[in-house]
Amino acid sequence: MTDPTHPIRIGLLSISDRASQGVYPDQGVPALQQWLASALTTAWEPVVRLIPDERAQIERTLVELVDQEGCSLVLTTGGTGPAPRDVTPDATLAVGEREMPGFGEQMRQISLNFVPTAILSRQVAVVRGRALIVNLPGQPRSIRETLEGLKDADGGQKVHGIFAAIPYCLDLIGAPYLETNETVCKAFRPKSAQRPPRPAD
Repeated sequence: MTDPTHPIRIGLLSISDRASQGVYPDQGVPALQQWLASALTTAWEPVVRLIPDERAQIERTLVELVDQEGCSLVLTTGGTGPAPRDVTPDATLAVGEREMPGFGEQMRQISLNFVPTAILSRQVAVVRGRALIVNLPGQPRSIRETLEGLKDADGGQKVHGIFAAIPYCLDLIGAPYLETNETVCKAFRPKSAQRPPRPAD
């Protein structure tokens, strides 16, 4: 049983040759931290890594974040295109036990609203033990759109973001119960899986 008083650990892994060498500042992890801070109402703790586009190192880091650091959710950013150095999806599939193809399908569907080259993305998601690993885009705006989805002029949900499905996925694989700020991202659960709101501290 998960200890409800212990913050859920979320791995934030930025994969970039140049950012890891200090050529320019990493934008992926700060964008993820900012979005999660606004979207989650459950206590959480980030576990941050910045590494180059090296498949073996990506695989080791993903295993470390899940198996040693105890992350229930790992979000990666960068390295998902067709270029030779883009090996994040390959490393993710190598360490995963089950692929969750719907995440990649929806991420590409969201991005296709903006650019036809979205079909070049190879983003994947996998389950490893009781953890979910998801590949995200590298640009801050694309990260937010992918997680949050697209809204119409009146603020209604036009296209669902992938994060709406993540809390229930975590439930199903035995990870901690995650709650969201519905004004940012409304998590979907069937009624049978919903818990009463926690009282305010």
